[in-house]
Amino acid sequence: MNHFNDKTVYNPVLQSCPLCESGDLDEHYTINRYQPPFKTGQCQSCGFIFQNPRFTDEVINNFYTEDYFKGSAEYAYHDERKIKHFARHVWDRRIQVLHRYVTGGSFLDVGASFGGLMEAAGRYYKPHGIEMSSYAGKEAAQLPGCTVHIGTLSDHPFEKDYFSAITMIEVIEHLADPAGAVEECFSLLKDRGVLVIQTANMAGRQARSEGKDYAYYMPGHISYFTMENLTALLTRTGFSRVKVFRPVEFGLLPKLKKSRGSFRSIADYRAWLRITGYHLKSKCAAGNFSLTSSMVVYAFK
Repeated sequence: MNHFNDKTVYNPVLQSCPLCESGDLDEHYTINRYQPPFKTGQCQSCGFIFQNPRFTDEVINNFYTEDYFKGSAEYAYHDERKIKHFARHVWDRRIQVLHRYVTGGSFLDVGASFGGLMEAAGRYYKPHGIEMSSYAGKEAAQLPGCTVHIGTLSDHPFEKDYFSAITMIEVIEHLADPAGAVEECFSLLKDRGVLVIQTANMAGRQARSEGKDYAYYMPGHISYFTMENLTALLTRTGFSRVKVFRPVEFGLLPKLKKSRGSFRSIADYRAWLRITGYHLKSKCAAGNFSLTSSMVVYAFK
């Protein structure tokens, strides 16, 4: 499992950029803190960073087991079911902000997990979700009024021009074909609909200064964007306007309220200083650059 030429673990090395198809690629990082390790490459034309070579589909599918969603695997999801009361502050506020731009209609959460954001969306919208994990998706489908497709954007049953809003929260980095996913979301959206994407801005000082130690370099993260090349992708796809929030669109207070879900003593409230400092530092941004690497992008059809 430790050899990059092991055909049971890795696909062949890509010779062109998955985003812009340029052949001007450089080796980037080797990430050894996970097993199996992986490499990233970077396109010198558009700045896109991506796993190269990529893991095989079998390896990727094995990442998203029940242990991943329970938070008990080496590479794991933070199981928000354990702190749902606290996480709801972020979900509710995120939907309130979205409601400013889209007041009603059908809502789709791509990568719905256990359905927390879908459930919050039910306040204003008819909620739907797509979740590749049957373990998480079956639980999300039990939420009142929610419809969940267990699968992906490539095999969903939804009609074109059906949704008023689509969210992809910490999802696009998991996709081998992010351009295809954005195109599919565009086709699913009604006119004046909005696509919300949360991911890291790899041009931010945080990602650049931490280098290969940046926590966003994970085995399941295949695609790494900058604000500039993600905006270019959205515009090229046909979105008429793109608005970028840094670090997030829902503000600081919901973050602080959510963080209490992991507190065990009064001393844990010291974390609020770190969270507040990070949030304020994220406001120091201009163009493609920011001091931190958090961003949320709204794309309007």
